[in-house]
Amino acid sequence: MSIIIGEEIKKVVKERRVTVAWLAHEIGCHRTNIYRIFNSASIDTDILLRLSKVLHYNFFNLYSEAVSSENNF
Repeated sequence: MSIIIGEEIKKVVKERRVTVAWLAHEIGCHRTNIYRIFNSASIDTDILLRLSKVLHYNFFNLYSEAVSSENNF
């Protein structure tokens, strides 16, 4: 199972009904960087942590679930 994290982040942003400008402000970056994140297959863990906190969604669980399902933990 391949995770395209940018797509997952974009889904949560849409579900939370927050703007890109708001999100960029909350994590301390420019909104163009948010659009880059939406198009990314991978992401720095520090940024992912900040996004998880601001959006109240644990994106790390996506990876945990993928590891568990692939290795039958």
